[in-house]
Amino acid sequence: MLELLVPVVLLANGLAAGVLVGTQLGGWPLLESLPPAGYVSAHAFFSTRFDPFMPVCFVAAAVGDVVLGVLADRAVTAVLFLTAALLTLGSVVVSLVKNVPLNRWIRTLDPDRLPADFAERDPRRRWGGWNRARTALAVLALLFNCVAVGLLL
Repeated sequence: MLELLVPVVLLANGLAAGVLVGTQLGGWPLLESLPPAGYVSAHAFFSTRFDPFMPVCFVAAAVGDVVLGVLADRAVTAVLFLTAALLTLGSVVVSLVKNVPLNRWIRTLDPDRLPADFAERDPRRRWGGWNRARTALAVLALLFNCVAVGLLL
């Protein structure tokens, strides 16, 4: 079972963390630099591209980590896998509670008819901060998973 589950967890966690790091390195700087109408168009475009890919990756990584933590024969390995699961779940919570609602709101806007108060409601600063947080959690989960797998070898 471990021979199958370990690669699945590393792949799922690595893909999720990689997408988020890619967003930090490329997508976010682009979105942050655009004028409001361009930002709304680009953000709406980007935010629809990662469903259901990211949720599947997060769920596979978290569930796999829990199973690996339960099956681990050493306490330190179990703690590492279970910590990775908690970090992944933290990234999921940030996504669902903070980023996804902002993504949904942006998709309701017409870039050619932005609300008069858009400058005050512009979610970029909040979205960017939460995106950094969930990226850090996903990357830390990957680090914990890699250390745990290293201990299995």
